[in-house]
Amino acid sequence: MCSISFVNLISMSLSCFLLSLYFLLNDMIYFIEWELVSLNSMSIVMTFLFDWMSLLFMSFVLMISSLVIFYSKEYMMNDNHINRFIMLVLMFVLSMMLLIISPNLISILLGWDGLGLVSYCLVIYFQNIKSYNAGMLTALSNRIGDVALLLSIAWMLNYGSWNYIFYLEIMQNEFEMLMIGSLVMLAAMTKSAQIPFSSWLPAAMAAPTPVSALVHSSTLVTAGVYLLIRFNIILSTSWLGQLMLLLSGLTMFMAGLGANFEFDLKKIIALSTLSQLGLMMSILSMGFLKLAMFHLLTHALFKALLFMCAGAIIHNMNNSQDIRLMGGLSIGIHMPLTSACFNVSNLALCGMPFLAGFYSKDMILEIVSISNVNMFSFFLYYFSTGLTVSYSFRLVYYSMTGDLNCGSLNMLNDESWIMLRGMMGLLIMSIIGGSMLNWLIFPFPYMICLPIYMKLLTLFVCIVGGLFGYLISLSNLFFLNKSLFMYNLSTFLGSMWFMPYISTYGMIFYPLNYGQLVVKSFDQGWSEYFGGQHLYQKLSMYSKTLFLMHNNSLKIYLLLFVFWILILLILLFL
Repeated sequence: MCSISFVNLISMSLSCFLLSLYFLLNDMIYFIEWELVSLNSMSIVMTFLFDWMSLLFMSFVLMISSLVIFYSKEYMMNDNHINRFIMLVLMFVLSMMLLIISPNLISILLGWDGLGLVSYCLVIYFQNIKSYNAGMLTALSNRIGDVALLLSIAWMLNYGSWNYIFYLEIMQNEFEMLMIGSLVMLAAMTKSAQIPFSSWLPAAMAAPTPVSALVHSSTLVTAGVYLLIRFNIILSTSWLGQLMLLLSGLTMFMAGLGANFEFDLKKIIALSTLSQLGLMMSILSMGFLKLAMFHLLTHALFKALLFMCAGAIIHNMNNSQDIRLMGGLSIGIHMPLTSACFNVSNLALCGMPFLAGFYSKDMILEIVSISNVNMFSFFLYYFSTGLTVSYSFRLVYYSMTGDLNCGSLNMLNDESWIMLRGMMGLLIMSIIGGSMLNWLIFPFPYMICLPIYMKLLTLFVCIVGGLFGYLISLSNLFFLNKSLFMYNLSTFLGSMWFMPYISTYGMIFYPLNYGQLVVKSFDQGWSEYFGGQHLYQKLSMYSKTLFLMHNNSLKIYLLLFVFWILILLILLFL
């Protein structure tokens, strides 16, 4: 089943890519309306929107999912139910396709809900307590977005149809459109894990690594960005864009800080995904939708590769994810090809010149420098870029260089050929993908006129970040951990500004407390006193009284007889 799915998906990906080139070069957009039901004057129509953006995104999603399925053939080899896993991945891809090509809020909701449900099934795939908790957090965070989309569908009833694409430009100053825009923005923020909803993305790393490579790097989390790219007119013409810029900049900053304190290999990569999502969202909220799309596509390539390399390393480390137990001899020497892929994807993430990430990140930062943004946003952009380089280099120093830190009797090899071939496809794309997309998406280059020190600022920030990453990774067994001197601060920064605690304990603490109070005072208190217990006492008291009456006592019978005679006399003579 893996091979069939791989061949089908890769061929669909190639055809979508060629179609997107054709659409891009001829500047074409196709609307396809498929009438499902026609009854009297009412018709139910399914609408599809094909333009270069949707086709290119579809081709990238299909390519990454095909390589991930190919990679799973070996990674999930010991799983008895691998076909079930492949079916879930294919359902996920189907939901994603439905989301990408819909210009209609109803069909978007179908794809959106499909993504949420299938991603829940994939996160809880290993069926242990940790993955169940992570799955619940993921599903419930995404439910907020689903509800927001349902509310936006209700607000769309003010217009003639649910095809939002017809109304965006003409109705952009209307209050109804602002409400729809804000609800869609809320939905996109839950799916793309922006601040208040950030904690589910690192928690979802309980899923198998192929799922992380597909779902939590390139498809599910970028669905929110893609939806906002479609709704970008509302963002750029209202205060929503400014709010989005602040929240996404803070997300980028928070994730970058958190990743420098983390020791779990997959969580570091998840936090780096969160940081890059913040970058996409913030440049989108400034109105540069092509740049956001460009970074979305290049990031999908190198981040999926990074997750695949992490999976190969975890496989060889006997399922250990702690980077303190890895080391240079174990991974750098014994796994040369995996290490090469790992380093290339890490450098692409940092923005190493002429790799995939460089073209989009460098252009984003230069556009920010030339745009009219305040000092705080400018600081967030550049400082977060430095933090990205810092945690990437720290990861490389911990896992690729230094001494051998893994346990004894650890089988280390690089002979997992199926996994490596899956990685090699993405490796090539991570090297050439950025320049290729740059030539395609921007037919004529942006004119960016900056002084030399502003041009070199990006390079300077990256070099300083790399040096800082080297300094914080210089640790050994007898090392005095400086961050413990500022324990409160490092706890705060290292735990994503307490976001996971707020989203879990913070959410359930007060409802559970109030629930306990209600149970004690109502269920077991007043309702018992006035309800069951009180009724029982009264009935038993009355039955005791009646019991007295029924005792064979001669005095009571004589008294009753006398009373009866008296009543009869009164009734007769009055």
